[in-house]
Amino acid sequence: MSKRRGGFPGGGGVPGGGNMGMMRQLQKMQEDMVTAQEALANETVEVSVGGGAVTITITGHQRVQAVSIKPEALDTSDPEWLTDLQDLLVVAVNQAVEQSQTMAAQRMESITGGLGDIPGLGGLLGG
Repeated sequence: MSKRRGGFPGGGGVPGGGNMGMMRQLQKMQEDMVTAQEALANETVEVSVGGGAVTITITGHQRVQAVSIKPEALDTSDPEWLTDLQDLLVVAVNQAVEQSQTMAAQRMESITGGLGDIPGLGGLLGG
């Protein structure tokens, strides 16, 4: 006659018993991620291009907060000044979005430690 040991996978004779600690860790991680996401709404990145001609301020949620243009940095006597300004705005916004996304990814990485890349977790960790 054979004896049964341990009961259920995961140990402790309780279904999923060995996973309770992991579940608590995941729940704490998820709470930390919510807190970090809320903080990113108030954290900003400032990007200047064209020698400071255009400055963009953007949040960690990729919301543009301010656009600053220094008229003295633009040569309005040049017939292409408007095109130049438009080009500077595109470059500044794109750089600001990229830096904002990098900041957000770094905040999440510091919480998850790369767990978002584990196959099978899908969107479980919000990443």
